[in-house]
Amino acid sequence: MASDIIKQLSDDNFEDGISQGVVLVDFYADWCGPCRMLTPIVEELAQEMAGKATVAKVDTDQSVNVAAKFEVTSIPTLILFKDGQLVKRVVGLKDLDALRKMVTEVL
Repeated sequence: MASDIIKQLSDDNFEDGISQGVVLVDFYADWCGPCRMLTPIVEELAQEMAGKATVAKVDTDQSVNVAAKFEVTSIPTLILFKDGQLVKRVVGLKDLDALRKMVTEVL
């Protein structure tokens, strides 16, 4: 589930979704407790980064091909892309400051 400011990516649109600019992708599942705890943090980051970076989510239960391609074996996993290239990956619940720093380092 994504808010209006967060892009929902899937197996079908993933490559296009990460191809330009800085994109932070949150790999999650609806049943994952830490993922649900991360959602408001990711939403706040998306609002802060509007116009500078894109924040997106991938439901790993629905988009198994993308999750497998990037070897997402634990969730939440957050992967930062710049112009389609993987820049950084973190696993687990992170606070807003950590995610903000991760994104601003590559802007």
